[in-house]
Amino acid sequence: MSKKSFLSCVPIVLFCVSVAYAENILNTGSKSQPITINGDVVEYSADSQEVTATGNVEIISGDTKLTCRKLTVNTQTKEGTASGKARLEDSKGIIEGEKLIYNFQTKTGTVVDAQFRASPYFGKARNIDKESEKEFVAHYGYATTCSFNRPHYRISSKQINIRPKELIQTKDDYLYLGPVPIMYLAAFNQMFDEPMMHVSVLPGKRKDWGPYLLSVSRFNLTNNVEGRAYLDYRDKLGWAEGFGLNYVKTAVGSGDFKFYYTDESTKSYSNSSTVSRSAYQRYFMRLRHKWDIDKQTNLVAEVYKITDQKRKLYDPAANILKDYFYREFEKDEQPLSYALFHHSFTYSSFDLLLQKRTNNWFDQLDKMPLATFTLPSIQVGNSPFYFENNSTFGTFNKKYSMYPRTADDLTVTRLDTTNKISIPMRVAFFRISPFVQVRETVYDKGVNGSSTLPARSTFYSGAEVSTKFYRLFDVKTNALGLDLNGLRHVITPSISYSYNPEPTTSSNKLPQIDGVDMLTSSNAAALELSNKLQTKRKDKDGKEVSVDFVDFKINTTYAFAPRIAYGTTPIVLYNNTVVDTLDPDKKNKLGAGFSDFLFRCKILPYAWMRIEADATYKHSGVSSDTDHYNYNHFSTVNYDINFDFAPERSFGLGQRYQRKGQSQITASFQWRLNPKWKISMYERFNLKDYLDTSISPNVWVGKTSLEQQFTLTRNLHCWDVDFTLDTRKNSGTTIYVMFRLKAFPENEFGFNQSYNEPKSGAQ
Repeated sequence: MSKKSFLSCVPIVLFCVSVAYAENILNTGSKSQPITINGDVVEYSADSQEVTATGNVEIISGDTKLTCRKLTVNTQTKEGTASGKARLEDSKGIIEGEKLIYNFQTKTGTVVDAQFRASPYFGKARNIDKESEKEFVAHYGYATTCSFNRPHYRISSKQINIRPKELIQTKDDYLYLGPVPIMYLAAFNQMFDEPMMHVSVLPGKRKDWGPYLLSVSRFNLTNNVEGRAYLDYRDKLGWAEGFGLNYVKTAVGSGDFKFYYTDESTKSYSNSSTVSRSAYQRYFMRLRHKWDIDKQTNLVAEVYKITDQKRKLYDPAANILKDYFYREFEKDEQPLSYALFHHSFTYSSFDLLLQKRTNNWFDQLDKMPLATFTLPSIQVGNSPFYFENNSTFGTFNKKYSMYPRTADDLTVTRLDTTNKISIPMRVAFFRISPFVQVRETVYDKGVNGSSTLPARSTFYSGAEVSTKFYRLFDVKTNALGLDLNGLRHVITPSISYSYNPEPTTSSNKLPQIDGVDMLTSSNAAALELSNKLQTKRKDKDGKEVSVDFVDFKINTTYAFAPRIAYGTTPIVLYNNTVVDTLDPDKKNKLGAGFSDFLFRCKILPYAWMRIEADATYKHSGVSSDTDHYNYNHFSTVNYDINFDFAPERSFGLGQRYQRKGQSQITASFQWRLNPKWKISMYERFNLKDYLDTSISPNVWVGKTSLEQQFTLTRNLHCWDVDFTLDTRKNSGTTIYVMFRLKAFPENEFGFNQSYNEPKSGAQ
């Protein structure tokens, strides 16, 4: 072999030996990932115990990859120095710099003249210290969500702590728009799964407000406490201000606090065109809190306090929620204040509810407290019997409005327990579960506070029956683009029958607190028929999955000669027979028959199209109409049709119909015109005349547009800006501009979605 050919083999031999040796000496233990070194030239020095690689160097260890032009690694300390476009990349982000000192064992190090990318943030710094596998600290640099070398905006800081995919923390900051500093921030903290701090300003004009300007600013107080400040001006009402807090993941849970105050100065005009004002102090305070104490225990609480002098002194129908926070008013006109403690045992649960009226201007049922024990159906030993229990014990205080007081308050303590035994079984192709049930209710006082301690027993018996039929059809076609790969028709009928005679004590001898005290005899069967057409289609990953192509359900109840309920006013039966409910001797029986029919339907003809509808068919019942009884018609019909043609290209159409109410068509449309522009539209149109009871005084609404909203969105690289025109009947027109960071598109912290009204035993 010639000398030249021999020397040409040396780098290859050294490379192979060095790589094999480096993989052994750089392993940090049995759980460590093996390390692979690639390079144009790889050498090992036995004297210094160092591996040196030059050229296109690449080191792979698990999901971490290091690339550079030159690398030296000490086999004893596991510490290496990389230079020349050093780049450290893993699943959580990328750090780059001219020089990198890195320990492969501890996965810590320092990068000089560095830049980083930890989605959604980009940044540069003099140096970056990688303090652990999950965290690094940038010194004297900036962070931004803009990927340009010259970002549109940035937060310049002396120190930036980042835990990729979790949070970013900065200290001693300046906010820059382009090259211009516009704000100083002592600190900035941002959890990546929460929206960015922002300032929102909404100008507009409304009929009842006049010209207005609403503003809210959001800021971080600590790592897990976010603040909000409100400052609003309405020309006809004056100034209003408030503040709020969102706190998350604290030692005692998460919550939301909001306070809003106005010394409302209502502007009115006299005949001489002079302006006079009447002032009313109005404020709204809300606290929501949720604490997951452990996996089986939690605490949920809501407190509302509303002071409204306008309601007390001027207009009994006035409501600060309706005037200032209409969306919250739509959800609940008279919100409850309560605290609900819940604990789950292995086979049961316990709830303790405290519900207290904090606003004496509306009726409410206080529960101080209400304890509930729930035992779902559980098998009794090895027997075929199953037992379940639901028991409540509480003190109830039925309070009536102070302005004006409609009745005297009522206080009573009640124990109510229900015990049920069932025998689930299969007979042929039917699943049958016959049951017997006893409900016992005991009170501490009788009607009108009498000392007689009433008690009531109610016996129930019945059965639940269901089955399932299906048939397979060998259908495989793409006619009309339906993409049917086999078809299965599933029919599931079910009947739940229950009978109970008159309770041992009539309801007119019991204190009337809620529906529990109004129980009477019942003999009825609940019926449901479910129809499904199923096929197989490919999902986004190309995997074949089962799809409910059509899902149609019908529900109704058949009553066997039910008795009427007695109240304080006469009622009219469907045969026009008038029954005076004040006279028990005149009680009649309704004829046997079906109640209302409920229809629900969902159709998925295409992956991009969805149809959902529901309807109520009025069949029989008692009417407050003294002239005739209306039945055999659809009382409500609702449907929605949605088309999702592509991301950010969709159209939706829906209708809400009430036979003795409104009929509204809604339409929504959004379309991405090009990478820079997107348009969105929303329309709500009334199709028939109806009386709007949400307005004081009530007004008739004709065939007209109730709401129109048009939004034009401009893509500004790292920002989206929305130009919106919103017009609502009886509210006026609002024009607003909103800037949204693409990295954090959500503008509101939807904390209220985590809460529901208290329902003991339902968790």
